[in-house]
Amino acid sequence: MPGSTPTVADVGEFGVIGRLRQRFGTQGFGVVRGIGDDTAALQVTPGCLLLATTDAAVEGVHFLRTSTTPRLLGQRILAVNLSDVAAMGGIPRWALVSLSLPEDTPLHFVDELASGLEQEAKEFQVAIVGGNLARSPERLVLDLTLLGEVEADRVVYRTGARPGDRLMVTGTLGDAAAGLAILVGQAPPDIPGTSFLVSRQRLPTPRIEAGRAIARSGLATAMIDLSDGLASDVVHLVEDSHLGAVVLAEAVPLSPQIRELSTAMGRDPLDWALHGGEDYELLLTAPPERVDDLIAAVGAVGLPLTDVGEVLAAPGIWLQRPDGRREPLGAAAWQHFARQDVTGEA
Repeated sequence: MPGSTPTVADVGEFGVIGRLRQRFGTQGFGVVRGIGDDTAALQVTPGCLLLATTDAAVEGVHFLRTSTTPRLLGQRILAVNLSDVAAMGGIPRWALVSLSLPEDTPLHFVDELASGLEQEAKEFQVAIVGGNLARSPERLVLDLTLLGEVEADRVVYRTGARPGDRLMVTGTLGDAAAGLAILVGQAPPDIPGTSFLVSRQRLPTPRIEAGRAIARSGLATAMIDLSDGLASDVVHLVEDSHLGAVVLAEAVPLSPQIRELSTAMGRDPLDWALHGGEDYELLLTAPPERVDDLIAAVGAVGLPLTDVGEVLAAPGIWLQRPDGRREPLGAAAWQHFARQDVTGEA
């Protein structure tokens, strides 16, 4: 229809694939054969382990089109996978992207989504080497698989923490959850600093450089990225080793922006930091004598590292208040098959 917005149905599957191939068809590090064959052929660096992670973003579950842009959506789906590679101390290399699109999806939406992917990929030197395109009956679904590599003697797993190790986190916590509260109307949008909090929710910064610095130092005993909130991810870090942990309430790093918003709302910002999730900072453990060296190593790439607690020999996760009183620290992580909506609330 003259003057109407072109959709993916107007150009068809191969038309959309052609547009994406033209954008991402260039070669990258270790790419022997990229887009255009049955599979990509990739050359892994000798002496390195191959890292593989995947994540999906489903419209109405992970995002609403009304609260983001297609460019940010493209950046974000790669960013959250980059965070997983950062948590292993690795280098991101190659990505495969699968798109399931309703047939009335505007073509410019796909172009902007691809632009976001391209921007994030260029920033972190990732090659888009393949993927898939399919029709979805009613909602947009993005699925991205990221491959990376890490030196076999430098990889950091989430297991390995020992009693007496210190718990440390990069950056500040709770910002993304506060940003989500603003986006869904649960927090006022006109407090100074709210734009920073919203940006932290819409597009996290994967801590690739910090993860590499930690891996190269050889000082950390375990590491994980903070996707579910500090309370839940501490559990993930110690439960397989049948250990416990105590988090010091006054030590949890909070941004000036979240403090100002919390003061205006009359609420404790620690709740967002402990239970909010989607900060995509790094949580790691190390013996006490290595803490200062780790803080220096991470500081050298421009990021603060904060000591927030201790790994305990006995199971149980605790929050220690400034007066020394300890209380159980319950996890409140997002669970896909609980009765929750897109805001992550039951």
